[in-house]
Amino acid sequence: MLGLAATALILINLYTDWLDPVRERLSSFAAPFYWITGTPSRVGDWAGEQLRTREELLEENSRLQHQVMLLEQQTQLLAAVRAENTQLKELMNSAETVDQRVLVAQVIGVSPDPLEHVVIIDKGRSDGVRQGAAIMDASGLLGQVIEAGDFSSRVLLITDANHALPVQVLRNSVRAVAEGTGDLYRLELRHLANTSDIREGDLLLSSGLGGRFPAGYPVGEVISVRRDPGRAFADVDVLPRGRMNRSRFVLAVIDDEHSGLMDGLESELESEPVPEPQD
Repeated sequence: MLGLAATALILINLYTDWLDPVRERLSSFAAPFYWITGTPSRVGDWAGEQLRTREELLEENSRLQHQVMLLEQQTQLLAAVRAENTQLKELMNSAETVDQRVLVAQVIGVSPDPLEHVVIIDKGRSDGVRQGAAIMDASGLLGQVIEAGDFSSRVLLITDANHALPVQVLRNSVRAVAEGTGDLYRLELRHLANTSDIREGDLLLSSGLGGRFPAGYPVGEVISVRRDPGRAFADVDVLPRGRMNRSRFVLAVIDDEHSGLMDGLESELESEPVPEPQD
């Protein structure tokens, strides 16, 4: 009986549309169950997709961060090279205006003692650098060699509290002595009479007196002049022209420190007439 019934239903389904409404209702009724039973699979697929997307984003983020770090490093290196080239060009231009023979040196160390302004350069006696040699950068005088080794030298900066330098005002040749204060950004003119013709903005040059420094090199600019009627001397502050703590490359004068003075003296002697011997 069941077989005949099944056969009859099959024939009816094949050759008639009597069961279409029933089939449609059954499909509508079963659809929610199909959706529910398929939910775990869909959730798994969605979770897997989200996980893959997150991993891809993390990987891409890591890759981009790495690229940014490389670009920043290259940018910093390029900026450093450009700054170095600029400083070297400035030094070369400055060297062309120096009468004495000079040598480019690099600052390789700084004294750990905060009370002294001393730097180390990578040139020494083997390069022609001698004790007392003047050291300058493209902007002005920095200091002088106080100890020359075979391959390096110690340089005392003009801002050291124990340093003094004869100077003169470019505008009117007034002479003075610029002394270090222990401040990298300030020198002082000591024992300058209250009545001296000096003003803010005056440029100070090395005078060459004493033979320790060549004459005519920029030392600093007057930034403050204070005159007290009750005192004999004025208080004058000077901003050094040399970049005391910022110069990586410097110029070392490697001629004899007195060569300029001796050349001048020889010229004067040659220009003077030689007296005729008297009988």
